[in-house]
Amino acid sequence: MVALTFDADMTTYMEKQLDRGEVDSYANPRLIAELRRLKVPATIFMTGLWIERYPRVAAGLAADPLFEVADHSYDHEAFSTPCYGLGRTGDMRLSLRRTEALLDRLNPGHPRFFRFPGGCYDKAALKAVAAEGLTPVQWDVVGGDAFATSPDAIVKQTLDHVRGGSIVVLHLGGGKPSGLTDKALPAIVRGLRERGLRPVTLSTLVGRP
Repeated sequence: MVALTFDADMTTYMEKQLDRGEVDSYANPRLIAELRRLKVPATIFMTGLWIERYPRVAAGLAADPLFEVADHSYDHEAFSTPCYGLGRTGDMRLSLRRTEALLDRLNPGHPRFFRFPGGCYDKAALKAVAAEGLTPVQWDVVGGDAFATSPDAIVKQTLDHVRGGSIVVLHLGGGKPSGLTDKALPAIVRGLRERGLRPVTLSTLVGRP
């Protein structure tokens, strides 16, 4: 089994990009449609700002039994710095609570998984997540779609490193370059299945927290 996970990132800067018309969208309906067409279970880590920006899309994902939704902080500010240029969150537990409240309205039974923005954490961050009753989840395979310039690069990066038990991180963003993920997905899924690897939700792979 392999868990395909997709981060739905949104920062205040990304919101400003949308407002200025610099990026069309940070939600990729083509990717969601491909996941459904290929019948691929997936875990979607959503930031609170993303849920608020795309409430109908978020609600549709949360209601679809093919998917599960989980916490990716409120505004994608880092829980430990330095972290790829991200600013540090002022209140880790508040960030978690705000997003959990939004997720609870979408799906009260969602698994209590959490993914650190940028994957950055320290002991204080782990303590804050544990205090909110959440289970942090990282990854062992980076799909590379956040910075890739072609779908083939995403496919190669993923399939070159995936194995049974892997957790793959990709992105649900629709703006370039992460908007290439929908074009890479069919080849990724085909490559997994040809190797006898089965995409599943994170809960199926590691158990539900």
